[in-house]
Amino acid sequence: MNIKKQFTEVEFGQQKIKVPKGGYYDRFRMNPDLDEVAQDPAAGNIDFFRHIPKKLVESRVGPVWAPNFYYRSANVQLLMLAPIKQIKAKLPDALTPLQPFPGYGLVAVTFFSYSVCDNDPYNEVSIAIVVRKPKARGPHIAELMKSMRQRHFHAHVLALPVDTEIARVRGVYGYQLPKWLTKIDVNINSKEVQANIFDFNGKLDLSLKTSVPTLKHVDSETHINKATMLHIVDGKWHQTDVQSNVLSFAQKLFPKKVQFVKNEGPLTKLLNELGASKILRLDVIQDAQAVLNLPTPL
Repeated sequence: MNIKKQFTEVEFGQQKIKVPKGGYYDRFRMNPDLDEVAQDPAAGNIDFFRHIPKKLVESRVGPVWAPNFYYRSANVQLLMLAPIKQIKAKLPDALTPLQPFPGYGLVAVTFFSYSVCDNDPYNEVSIAIVVRKPKARGPHIAELMKSMRQRHFHAHVLALPVDTEIARVRGVYGYQLPKWLTKIDVNINSKEVQANIFDFNGKLDLSLKTSVPTLKHVDSETHINKATMLHIVDGKWHQTDVQSNVLSFAQKLFPKKVQFVKNEGPLTKLLNELGASKILRLDVIQDAQAVLNLPTPL
């Protein structure tokens, strides 16, 4: 039985977009009643969000409720080595790539699946260069070790395609991130990962298939990851923080059986230009909650 999804038109900034009728965005407009969200079996336990107050804040598109809550999410990340020369060619001069090994830096390719969130379910793919923290001193390898220990990385995102219009519009107009609309499939379960992204003509761009290493299940708020995006908003440098409350995850250094296929399309082209090839680490986050903050000036 194929029930056709119904959509309703909403306004974000000056843009009119269609969102699922009766979905989280339609019902809550980014300011959810958490007691109501807690009734949704798909959202799971949402106590993590109760001590993070939402505020109506001024943004480049007018007042918005922030931060953005992702009640259920999963992702798979490949951390890859790439020649520093090719990385620098893609990075703004103001940023320094993290260079833990002579002549090489790090590129992260991540497929995200957000199944329950304030702006309705969507998938996203990120290609980012791992960079040094602003004003960081000392050896790069020490900074990498510290980042791993603290589970906090800084990155500059080069591409961030999504598969829903509300996610694209919010990302482009609210954050000035390199988002576009395309077809993305992400399926992460406890056994395997399958993820594909397609180009504008519907042809396969990148595909990833791998089995999931042994998952670790942890208590809520015992394993918080943080990622800080450094990017330009209206000509000035900003940082955007994402906190993740990780509930189940797996990790493998130098994974062997990862089928990561580049075809042709914008992301394949970008990875080829970066020279990203060797996979250093596979990270699978099978269940996490996340909080996306608005950009703040650096």
